[in-house]
Amino acid sequence: MRFGGRISAAIEILSDFEARRVPLKTAIADWGRSNRYAGSKDRAFISGLCLDALRRRASLAATMDDDAPRAVILAALRFLWKTSLEDVAAAVTEEHGPGALTEKEHEALSAERLAEAGDTPEWLTPHLTRVFGERAASVMKAFSERADIDLRLNTLKTTPEKAVAALKTVKAEASPLLQTAARIAAPEPSEKAPGVTVIPAFNKGWVEVQDLGSQLAASAAGEIKGAQVLDYCAGGGGKTLALAAMMENTGQLYAYDRDARRLKPLFDRAKRAGVRNVQIRSPAGGEGLDDLAAKMDVVFVDAPCTGAGTWRRHPDTKWRLTEKQLQTRQGEQDTVLKEASRFVKPGGRMVWVTCSFLMEENEDRLAAFLETHGDFSRAPALSFIEQSGLSTEEGKTALSACVTPDGAIRLTPDKIRADGFFVAVMTRRT
Repeated sequence: MRFGGRISAAIEILSDFEARRVPLKTAIADWGRSNRYAGSKDRAFISGLCLDALRRRASLAATMDDDAPRAVILAALRFLWKTSLEDVAAAVTEEHGPGALTEKEHEALSAERLAEAGDTPEWLTPHLTRVFGERAASVMKAFSERADIDLRLNTLKTTPEKAVAALKTVKAEASPLLQTAARIAAPEPSEKAPGVTVIPAFNKGWVEVQDLGSQLAASAAGEIKGAQVLDYCAGGGGKTLALAAMMENTGQLYAYDRDARRLKPLFDRAKRAGVRNVQIRSPAGGEGLDDLAAKMDVVFVDAPCTGAGTWRRHPDTKWRLTEKQLQTRQGEQDTVLKEASRFVKPGGRMVWVTCSFLMEENEDRLAAFLETHGDFSRAPALSFIEQSGLSTEEGKTALSACVTPDGAIRLTPDKIRADGFFVAVMTRRT
């Protein structure tokens, strides 16, 4: 595809996204099925442009004084991808381009810099101010950046040093914050991300794709070798595999999710990763958890949430999020907390994790839970991360800046350069 055709495709996809309010990947996939002539480089270019446009949609619209998909895409090319005005003007007039620039568009695209606007839905403003105060704008700007590709180095199969050496072909570097993490820098806007899942190191089970924030959250389980651990909302098993590696295949790890379909990938992932101590409990097989009541040393709860912390990777979700959805998630979180707590044995602990920075999904939920569960109390999450032995000295210093007044940890990309996560630990009285 020529440049103009790619621009037209991005405009078409963004228009479809806004009309149907479907996930952007759905709009892109539907477009791809109707336009099979587009090659992998074309799709990478178009997808990257749409994602970047949604990351800074409000600022782009303010710059153009127009929030239509065409205006936003053109502004993204000019101000985010640094395409010259002359090249944009030439591309739009190509055979399959979206048409010549108007006088208003030409003037707007001639601006020296991108306008700064809050690149989040307006209804979220009080929620953002509540959690971040005067830092809200700068934190949200960090959430509008492209995300790196983070990898977890699987110590069940190899050493971190050997895994990093095997990742040189995808230009990965060891993380300075976590001993078992590596990072591939975010690709240039129009470039396709490295194919991590096709390299030998991945297929041998040496590495897993997992955000650094997610890996840090898993490390809050602490010292768990030989323990009885329940991953209560296991989903596809990313944190389950991280917990298994921390346990060094000792003890017993149970993986459960109320949605049995989400557990399906875990069977193959666990086999590839060399995990031998996991028992997958699936509702589809009638496998419950009643026999585990009050027997778990650690109950790890990666709770359902709005996913606000993943906005760097999935910027479309912030524009699809509604107040009603936030309220629904809070109800689900209250239920999950109550259900999961019954598996914690006296003297054990529960680790609460969400990929959301919102206080309504975290501090408020924990406060409500503790009011009705007097046998639980807060514990400093950072101390358990340190007990895991995975964090480096630099990592400990960085995480200390993320500790909340009540001892939890709130990760944000402006501080850790990772997805947004909230991590809290509660212990049960003996």
